[in-house]
Amino acid sequence: MPNEPFVNRELSWLEFNARVLDEAVDTSVPLLERVKFLSIFSSNLDEFFMVRYAGIWRQIDAGVVVPGPDGLPPRRVLEAVSRRVHALVAEQHRAFLSVILPELRKHGVRILRADELDSSHREALDDIFEREILPLLTPMAIDPGHPFPYLANRAVCLVAELEPTHPSDEDRLPQAKVCVLHTPAGILPRFIRLSAPAGQHHFVLLEDAVRSHAARLFTGYRVVSCTAIRVTRDAELDLAENAAEDLLSTIEDAVRNRRMGAAVRLQYERRLPEAILGALTKELELEPADLYPSDGPTGLTDLIQLYAALDIPELRDPVWQPAPEPDLEVPDLFGAIRAGDVLVHHPYQDFAYVHRFVQAAAEDPEVLAIKMTLYRVSGDSPIGQALEHAVRMGKEVAVLVELRARFSEEANIAWARRLEAQGAHVVYGIGGFKTHCKATLVVRREKEGVGRHQKTVLRRYCHLGTGNYNHQSARLYTDLGLFTCRAGFGEDLTHLFNLLTGYVQPPAFQHLVLAPTQMVAWLLRLIAREADAARAGKPCGITAKLNALADARVIQELYRASEAGVPIQLIIRGICCLRPGVPGLSENIRVIRIVDRYLEHARVYRFESGGRPEYYLSSADWMPRNLNGRIEIAFPLLDPIQCRRVQEMLDIQLADTQKARELLPDGSSARVPCTVGEPVRAQERLMLVTHAHGKDAEAAFEPAQFFKPHA
Repeated sequence: MPNEPFVNRELSWLEFNARVLDEAVDTSVPLLERVKFLSIFSSNLDEFFMVRYAGIWRQIDAGVVVPGPDGLPPRRVLEAVSRRVHALVAEQHRAFLSVILPELRKHGVRILRADELDSSHREALDDIFEREILPLLTPMAIDPGHPFPYLANRAVCLVAELEPTHPSDEDRLPQAKVCVLHTPAGILPRFIRLSAPAGQHHFVLLEDAVRSHAARLFTGYRVVSCTAIRVTRDAELDLAENAAEDLLSTIEDAVRNRRMGAAVRLQYERRLPEAILGALTKELELEPADLYPSDGPTGLTDLIQLYAALDIPELRDPVWQPAPEPDLEVPDLFGAIRAGDVLVHHPYQDFAYVHRFVQAAAEDPEVLAIKMTLYRVSGDSPIGQALEHAVRMGKEVAVLVELRARFSEEANIAWARRLEAQGAHVVYGIGGFKTHCKATLVVRREKEGVGRHQKTVLRRYCHLGTGNYNHQSARLYTDLGLFTCRAGFGEDLTHLFNLLTGYVQPPAFQHLVLAPTQMVAWLLRLIAREADAARAGKPCGITAKLNALADARVIQELYRASEAGVPIQLIIRGICCLRPGVPGLSENIRVIRIVDRYLEHARVYRFESGGRPEYYLSSADWMPRNLNGRIEIAFPLLDPIQCRRVQEMLDIQLADTQKARELLPDGSSARVPCTVGEPVRAQERLMLVTHAHGKDAEAAFEPAQFFKPHA
């Protein structure tokens, strides 16, 4: 058992990504979904290297030797991370080459090498190369007369080793020995489809198409070798914020400069000549631990293109249709919300309810104002378009667009400019803090009373959520959203938006809990309250569903509550720096993580509160960056029916025996055994239960076989 009470956060995240890889090798998962999980695993690693791994190197370069809360100094973290990533990547490539590719071939899907092409394929590929690929290629020589060519972040490049076919001392033109080519994968698909018989699907990799025509490009040379490489670079934005700077322009410049970051990883085909590998390692200033050879394709992130290109239903997950929310299936959306709080669970229920809410506000002549936070916005966002329409309809529209949402900066910048051009009030947040909360406030003029007692009032309608206002990710991420027109919520959101747009200090909130000012102290107080209840022999318990748990203060308080006898159940998708099940420290804490077809994203906090459970939804994970460096909110569920729905969701997930893994004290995970009854796959069960709820509001809470009773 490790002596330190905390798991290293980078190693903990890698264990989450190992669960993603588990889905890729699980034969019960449909084949194309396994291809998708291989892609997600690679994409996750790309971001890990660009941000977290690069951050470790920054600490090492700065001479940091002080251990973190886990007891590991940066150099030891780097070594441990490198060992784990190398092992995971080896398993990924083994799975792809030895299992996935043969299975795809059985179903008529073939990724052909150049020597496997028949004459018709070669003729077609010749035509594609001449028309679509050759004009986009720019060979860059590596020699003393040229600066070392820039290798773009995550671009698949080819390194060609060349030998002149007719060398001559009289030839006055320079001759290259090594050239680098960027494949145009950002413009053309990496998987080029070729003609195939019915029921067959044939592809060739873009780099193989270029490689097989290298002689056509390098006239006058014999191509000795032509090998694919891929460089990953530090892509963290490093902004020196200044109140006098234009944040929009600063972010735009930083995004443009991001691609120039220092190299942190080199992926390459194992047959890359040793001399060229040495030159690349030296030029990119990499260490042996940063090198990742492969026997197959270099970088598997683009497998998502193959997944998208193959319409083979029997190799995919069955389609799950979103369930209706009866309370919102009415013409008068505002009347429905006025009648009572409405909770929606995406993607089990359609995110279009949120679009419809904003669209209705844009079109309703009685709506006077719309205020909204946007953290990650898709380029074709229906909500963005509805906000534009609202401005054109004469509404007062105020939108906080968070420009620093990592890897969403460009889309957010585009929407900020579009909304400003329409006349919306657009702000970019509070200096020094990302705005991560998800909230919408609609102010509507309404008549109240009858006859001569009738009067005009302004009523506030609210939507608060755990996830982004992004219709694309809402199809894949599980999140919860609350529609309400309770006066207290409306007043709280008014104060919140006044803070975000005008820095007006809010009075005491009635319902909202705000980070970074209140949330840490509030969480510690509620956890300590449960510990006090346990010591007094009163009902106690904590259940939390999070993306990540890494805040040392919160973990220490959870340890104290566990020692006091509080049963603590945690559903944590990603990073968990807490060690569960350690005698004398955390023996009353259980942690599970679920990886399935949807990405678990909702944040839910439940406290027993002496037998009168309190439920909160939030945008915040229990991470230092969320609790200290972002504008976040938590908010209570006040409707007993909605509380029961959330309890049901928690119970079903805690009962999962198919996709759940239990976290062990050393930071690794083990399958949850199915010891009683039928196996439970939580996401599948939640889809069934949500549909039952859509047909009969009471039916969803009846079938005991769907979940274990709450202790």
